[in-house]
Amino acid sequence: MLAGRLRQLVGQSAVYGLGGLVSRVLAVLLLPLYTAYLDPDDLGAVGVLIALNAVLVTVLRGGVSSAFFRFWFDSPEPEKRRTVLRTSFWFTMGMATFGLVAGWIFAAPIADALSLDGQVWLVRAQFVALWAQMNYEQLTAVFRVEQRASRFLAASLANVAITIMATVVLVVGFDKGALGVIVGNFTGTLAVYLALLGYRREQLGLELDRPLLRAMQRFGWPLVPSALALIAINFSDRIFIARLASLEEVGRYELGVRIASAMVLLLTAFRMAWPGFAYSIEEEDEAKTTYAFVLTYLVTLASWAALGLGLLAPWLVKLLAPTNEAFWPGERVVAPLALAAALFAGYIVVSIGIGRTRRTGFNWVVTGTAAAVDLGLNAVLVPRYGMEGAAAAALAAFAVLFVFMAAYAQRIYPVPYQWRRVGTALGAAAALIVAGKALDVALAGAVALTLLYPGVLLLLGFSLPAERARVRLAMRREARSRT
Repeated sequence: MLAGRLRQLVGQSAVYGLGGLVSRVLAVLLLPLYTAYLDPDDLGAVGVLIALNAVLVTVLRGGVSSAFFRFWFDSPEPEKRRTVLRTSFWFTMGMATFGLVAGWIFAAPIADALSLDGQVWLVRAQFVALWAQMNYEQLTAVFRVEQRASRFLAASLANVAITIMATVVLVVGFDKGALGVIVGNFTGTLAVYLALLGYRREQLGLELDRPLLRAMQRFGWPLVPSALALIAINFSDRIFIARLASLEEVGRYELGVRIASAMVLLLTAFRMAWPGFAYSIEEEDEAKTTYAFVLTYLVTLASWAALGLGLLAPWLVKLLAPTNEAFWPGERVVAPLALAAALFAGYIVVSIGIGRTRRTGFNWVVTGTAAAVDLGLNAVLVPRYGMEGAAAAALAAFAVLFVFMAAYAQRIYPVPYQWRRVGTALGAAAALIVAGKALDVALAGAVALTLLYPGVLLLLGFSLPAERARVRLAMRREARSRT
């Protein structure tokens, strides 16, 4: 049963991840274009606006996007699920439109507050992106609760294709710089959203169930401060660097962030599949056993990815910014940011018990504590160490987030997590990164250390007897197939 559940999760994550894979690969391929046609301060301005967008999207959604997943599975009746969809859709549409109008009107003071040198139209373009993103993600969430990953993939691929073409035309063809990046990014989202409106037209009637909306908000609103705290951890570093260092330093940091965000491919694929999968397991013992193994395997994969990115960062930066050495120092932040992402992977899993029990009221304390650590360390470290201080603050904050959420979740929904194995996976990756950096290994050495990771885990007693038996069986089958 467990193996079947894990295969189901891996299969769904793989399909969701394929769209993310294409998006990330193309985003990486666009980095040489950005570094050739944009200065570090241009890329820094984009990074600051992305941070603002993340905050506003979270506030405007009011937790309803999270509640949508939980309330959809409350009833198998099509009529009730349609009401949940319509209520979520119209609430999201109204709040997104409010945000767009307000942002358009107050673009000038927003630009001044963010040190964007009066780039009013850049701010307005980002608010159009906000409107498109909120509505697009609400409609594509329907594919996720329906567990129709292939259609979600089709929408994602169409979005990526249009976005890439629009970005290249605007940045290269029309030399629109940072404005071209932002407009290009929302063009695909907006186009696919309009197509989805037509596809879902029979389900999207004029219905907004107020008692249902209030119930969804009671579930979702406690998650908003928590989400804002996560955003503070993820994006406040750009603001600190812009204020306490320079916008150019933000640009270097942004390149490092984007390389480390290759981790996001793994996590995005998983996060897309995880809520629907996790809530669909009705039997409690089966759910807890599945959650325990998911945490172990996800953290192990994330740690291995962090190891590779951290050790290969110097060469990845030069590959992606071959003609602009001003970006190269960004490699120094990749390793700590990638390890922070591995810790966030653990947080995603352990926090599912909160949603399953609907006891979301304390989430903000956990995430708020982690955010306070992040903000405090940024204020202390960025003036002295610049972007490296920001990366260290992020790593510390995500460690606090993971540990505190695990402790809280275990109190209200105990799960037999395999803590020794989780700690071994994280510790081995961190130790190999430190060793590689201390020895200043060449490219071949960085690749070798990355490939050694599974062997190191084996020597540390990471594998269970049943897992070793399955590996031996698979190897014997492979050997027989070759003879």
